[in-house]
Amino acid sequence: MRKRASGRRLFAVLAASAVLVSGCSGAVDPEKLPGVYRSGDGGQIELTAEGTFSATGVTTGEGAAPVDFSGSWEYEDPGTSSDFVYLGVEDGGLGMTGGIQLYVDDQDTLYFQSDPDGQVTQELHRTS
Repeated sequence: MRKRASGRRLFAVLAASAVLVSGCSGAVDPEKLPGVYRSGDGGQIELTAEGTFSATGVTTGEGAAPVDFSGSWEYEDPGTSSDFVYLGVEDGGLGMTGGIQLYVDDQDTLYFQSDPDGQVTQELHRTS
């Protein structure tokens, strides 16, 4: 029961983070987001045109170990904060977490930032 409650709390914090992060990214065409994105430290995310994703060796939070997970994705443009890709986690190393935001810097750069006042935990750049 505690794991479920902490997973819900984490999800609530991540959802609130999306609202609190200031600034807007440039015009992003969600149909051009599918592709492979890699970080300098070996993390990779592949977004497919069919709305699924796979993540390998990504770091989603400060001090967190790299994890692998997969599921479905959807582009979100909240209008009042940074655009993001919502990753609906269906399988992998995030435990009870049901989803996480992957922020969109521009058409070719995505990043994780677990704390709106903290540093970016991992930045990924388009490779294909």
